[in-house]
Amino acid sequence: MPDRYDAVIIGSGPGGYVAAIRAAQLGLKTACVESRGTLGGTCLNIGCIPSKALLQSSHKFAEAGRDLAEHGVRVGAPELDLMAMMGRKDKVVATLTRGVEFLFRKNKIDWRKGKGRIAAPGRVAVTSADGAAQEIETGSIIIATGSETSPLPGIEIDERRIVSSTGALALDRVPGRFAVIGGGYIGLELGSVWQRLGAKVTVIEALDHIVPNMDRELGSALQRVLTRSGIEFKLGTKVAAIRQGEHELTVEIDSADRQTLAADVVLVSVGRRPYTEGLGLEAAGVALDEHGHIAIDDGFATNIPGIYAIGDAVRGPMLAHKAMDDGVALAERLAGQQASVDYDAVPAVVYTWPEVASVGRTEEELKTAAISYRAGKFPFTANPRARTNGYTEGFVKILAEDGTGRVLGVHIIGPDAGTLIAEAVLAKQSGASAEDIARTCHAHPTLSEALKEAALAVDGRAIHI
Repeated sequence: MPDRYDAVIIGSGPGGYVAAIRAAQLGLKTACVESRGTLGGTCLNIGCIPSKALLQSSHKFAEAGRDLAEHGVRVGAPELDLMAMMGRKDKVVATLTRGVEFLFRKNKIDWRKGKGRIAAPGRVAVTSADGAAQEIETGSIIIATGSETSPLPGIEIDERRIVSSTGALALDRVPGRFAVIGGGYIGLELGSVWQRLGAKVTVIEALDHIVPNMDRELGSALQRVLTRSGIEFKLGTKVAAIRQGEHELTVEIDSADRQTLAADVVLVSVGRRPYTEGLGLEAAGVALDEHGHIAIDDGFATNIPGIYAIGDAVRGPMLAHKAMDDGVALAERLAGQQASVDYDAVPAVVYTWPEVASVGRTEEELKTAAISYRAGKFPFTANPRARTNGYTEGFVKILAEDGTGRVLGVHIIGPDAGTLIAEAVLAKQSGASAEDIARTCHAHPTLSEALKEAALAVDGRAIHI
């Protein structure tokens, strides 16, 4: 007889492994199906974590060569040991993947190694690497298979010269010329890594602005900073083709005069799409929406009873922390609790330097929706801690509903923006007003005082500007 579980999760990325842990905590007999040799999915193995490790290492390299002298620290020209840097990245990933495996053992979660497929409602087929197949029974199937790089028609990724984010995280040398197709967060982060290490980086974006899902003022400010660092931008520009020569790549621009750009490595980073290949969705009758996501209701249920989906495979922001919250909420629902995720209060962060972080509505969205609002803005140049740290680029902008002062959106570009946004998310989640933030005592001197001042600025009463 097949093994029987209360919940089987297909995929062990942030959504899947968190759903498994929470379900086990709530007393559900749980298994997680994962074909990769390590747990953690794309994010932990070849995405969020290794990219942040390289961002941190490359930032330190750039800081040593450019910024330390201002603090009275003279070290001379730094020397890059790329293999050591990559080794550190791999060690970070290995440590964290082992940590997830430990949590599975601690919570008595069965890791079923192999590729999962829905054989029927309540039945999951698992095919291991050697081709051996087995079926397991479950009360609930949770699809948490995440996403994959969206292809660019006519361009074949070989992960050597034409790379996705996966290949860009594992280059064995610093390319002389590094072209990035796509001005979203993945392209900008990886472009920043290789620019800091010595590559000449060009970002090619089809739209007329970068980070298109964020407030336009953030994108404009980030582009100015990255341009000063040495990254070149070609906006409103589409790529027609990439020709491979013996010694270089030629990127053909879709323009009347057929412009070209020479590169040693090209990163294709034009977005991500749900990964649902081989899941047996069609045979099981699971419906997709118009964007190719698995269609769900407000409780993560598909149209087939007993089959659920979370994370990048469904609607909402394609972000690891959103997937984690999906996983917790669904596990609690399966255990009889009531839980939900407010996708309006999910933060987005770009881990360039300075960082960029955002939650809630942008100014453009508020104007389009004809929502009356007031804006308060405060620059980090006037923040004492930013000044003492030597990182004064950027600002905090708070958008508050006219009349009530309720926080509608918060947008930050500056040092440690990814951490600072948490206070704004709490305000948005709890329905707080800009006045609530303004009346909250913030320690001095801290970067977070910039949020307090921006909240004061909503009513025109900021203290330090």
